Amino acid sequence: MSHRPPSPLPGRRSVLRGSLAASAALALPGALGAAPALALSGRPTAGWGVQSGDVTADSGLVWVRSDRPARMIVETSATESFRGARRWHGPLLGPGTDFTGTTRLRGLPPGQQIHYRVTLADPDDPRRTGEPVTGTFRTTSVSRHRGVRFVWSGDLAGQGWGINPDFGGYRIFDAMGALDPDFFLFSGDTIYADGPVAATATLPDGSTWRNITTEEKAKVAETLAEFRGNFRYNLLDQNLKDFNARVPAIVQWDDHEVRNNWYPGQVIAATDTRYTEKSVDVLAGRAKQAFGEYLPISTLRTGAHEGRVYRVLRQGPLLDVFVLDMRTYRNANSPGTDTVDPQGILGAEQLEWLKRELARSRAVWKVIAADMPLGLVVPDNTEGRKNIEAVAQGDPGAPLGRELQIAELLRFIKHRKVTGTVWLTADVHHTSAQHYQPSRAAFTDFEPFWEFVSGPLNAGAFPAGALDKTFGPERVFVKAPTVANVSPAGGYQFFGEVDIDGHSGELTVRLREQDGTVLFTQVLQPGRVGQ
Repeated sequence: MSHRPPSPLPGRRSVLRGSLAASAALALPGALGAAPALALSGRPTAGWGVQSGDVTADSGLVWVRSDRPARMIVETSATESFRGARRWHGPLLGPGTDFTGTTRLRGLPPGQQIHYRVTLADPDDPRRTGEPVTGTFRTTSVSRHRGVRFVWSGDLAGQGWGINPDFGGYRIFDAMGALDPDFFLFSGDTIYADGPVAATATLPDGSTWRNITTEEKAKVAETLAEFRGNFRYNLLDQNLKDFNARVPAIVQWDDHEVRNNWYPGQVIAATDTRYTEKSVDVLAGRAKQAFGEYLPISTLRTGAHEGRVYRVLRQGPLLDVFVLDMRTYRNANSPGTDTVDPQGILGAEQLEWLKRELARSRAVWKVIAADMPLGLVVPDNTEGRKNIEAVAQGDPGAPLGRELQIAELLRFIKHRKVTGTVWLTADVHHTSAQHYQPSRAAFTDFEPFWEFVSGPLNAGAFPAGALDKTFGPERVFVKAPTVANVSPAGGYQFFGEVDIDGHSGELTVRLREQDGTVLFTQVLQPGRVGQ
């Protein structure tokens, strides 16, 4: 366990507690829906809870959504009593951002529990305010001896498995929150914009799975309103809202925020009659806007860095988190057999950024948060061809296609003697641990490293795919079903935990099931280029 001071959290588990029955009520047509400006009586309310994200040693981003035009006001304090609170005047929330908004809190003390409450005020009469909504997060410590603990997973509510009150909703978030993590790394597929949710589904034993449904989740998302509605759908779940209120997030995206296996420039086939908008670039633009509106991501909401998803979050002396975007800059999905591929899955600019930031990092551990795995073959047959969706293309020989870019990165890490790299990902709907070793590989100019896979979060679970031996992976552990699209009721829902000890610097990875049961543990030693 990490050496860390006791956390002053007497009320952390009770923040924003509520019932799934209340969530179900929100799903009725028109309730907290897409046109809050029409409900002008009363005071502003924040029925979607609060979130925080991209927390650093002295800052954090706080998010809220109003049911009508309102001014966002945030107060922070070292205690839940909010004695001596500091006030922050946030933005005016209006239809341009679907009544969502964020406030960047700056000048916070490092390594401290920050309690915050958000009040929504009538812009025409600031005395008319709604009921405050509270949350909490810890700022990053600047001490080398304070440990870091975080959880990660991805793939939320896919394959038609939505919020089921009979199942307890998205209850995996309760198990993650019980570990009191410093943050949650949300590894992509934060929504399933291409995955409609029906009212019921039949389970293998003949019983019925019942979903809360909304108008926006009845079809694939095409309009900006429909993408926004997909994000609002997940916020009908009380487990997720409670978790959001007490655990800050570091979020990235993958394909299902837009459409399965999408890439820039793609045109949807005329035979896919679900879509009237055939330009994936148009869909991706709308999806990215909604993504930035509904999640606390500093590089999207502030307009910095040209609206990038990829970024580095420095979490003190022990940890830097390098968040990748393996979707926006990739080339078209193909069989992946090219012998020259400068664009790859990251794009040339992002690759150079990653190499530069890895070389600059002085953190003991460098977590590379990838939204897709490296060595698992992920096919893409959506266009009637045997294309490759991720990096590995199934040929165990020398790097080809997108593997060339990863080989360049791995070679750089070795020759620049970058220590402490660990790869974390989701996407494939099972959990596993892969160890990459040059002695087993066709490409050998790299140091050994680990890749850990987790997920899904209340989505269909799938069998583990084949490994490509180009980088010499060995599957040390795996838990996956033997059939496709196992419902959350059938198990196989996973998240991972990373615990960095503040004294020894050891990094422990635990792969966990939905209820928190530990399935696999791996301890890594600090200060090494490879292990």
